[in-house]
Amino acid sequence: MKHTVKITIILLAMFFVTQFIGLAVIHADPFNFEVEVNGTLQKVANPALNWIHPPEAEQQSDFFTKFFPSIIVAFIIAIGLLFLMTKFKLEWILKTWFFLVITFAIWLTLYAFEILVPFTISSTIALIIPLAIALPLTIIKMFQRNFIVHNFTELLIYPGIASVFVPILSFWSILVLLAVLSLYDMWAVWNAKIMQGMAKYQMNKLKIFAGFFVPYFSKGVRAKLKNMKKSKLKKTKVKMNVAILGGGDIIFPIITAGVIMLTSAVKLPFGLSPFMGGFWPAVFVVLGAALGLGSLFFCAKKKVWYPAMPFITAGILLGIILGYLVFSL
Repeated sequence: MKHTVKITIILLAMFFVTQFIGLAVIHADPFNFEVEVNGTLQKVANPALNWIHPPEAEQQSDFFTKFFPSIIVAFIIAIGLLFLMTKFKLEWILKTWFFLVITFAIWLTLYAFEILVPFTISSTIALIIPLAIALPLTIIKMFQRNFIVHNFTELLIYPGIASVFVPILSFWSILVLLAVLSLYDMWAVWNAKIMQGMAKYQMNKLKIFAGFFVPYFSKGVRAKLKNMKKSKLKKTKVKMNVAILGGGDIIFPIITAGVIMLTSAVKLPFGLSPFMGGFWPAVFVVLGAALGLGSLFFCAKKKVWYPAMPFITAGILLGIILGYLVFSL
């Protein structure tokens, strides 16, 4: 087992909570309002979020011909820029970018939850309240290195970011994206060692980590500290273990579950019945992703780096198949 049972359960619990927060944010759909027109409910764009409103597909082929290539290109550019800024030690640019993205993502998640409350909030107040909460949380996260605040904000960051990408992905495009990401993750961890370098750079140089971060002492160290006199504790240097789960391993299951939740019906080959999406099939995706991640945690060896996406993707596919068998057949 890579970490202790307690730490593994904590990581999986945070993973679970983030997934369901993500489903709630995606369900709230902060980018659109439902208004009644001639007795029927219609979606209209939220004018307050026009500046970040995801593009909408006019036809099914748009998901592959327009949006999917753009996501892949953006992903490549982002990795390339991160590599260059790391190489040339442009920490201030990365920190500024992190600050803006974190603040926006937390703001968007909190804004979405305002939509879900059973009372009306003034449109102006609805924009101000999330910012008043997001800004101090981001400042504490980035400049005080409090791991409780860090992990709490991580619960809010990925649902907000995921809600931007869900509308531009379809059932088939998200499956292809998961396959591409899994292959990249295996190459980046086992071959190029990119992920290890990026994680160490974030923690040691930027003092920021995109993902869950849980420090803990091993059983032997805890026993040593327990038997040590209080006068010696401050002068004693001990090694602390760190359990981490990268942001990509958290956000892509949210995106997948969100796509499945919003999918109405998908034609399948070989004469199979159409795949029907919805909330419960999305829950199966979350359960499958957690199963894949949990299997990695329980089977992995200590001090060895593993790509999580292949395991998570396998779990997601299992969840989709089980959801299909239960709800579509």
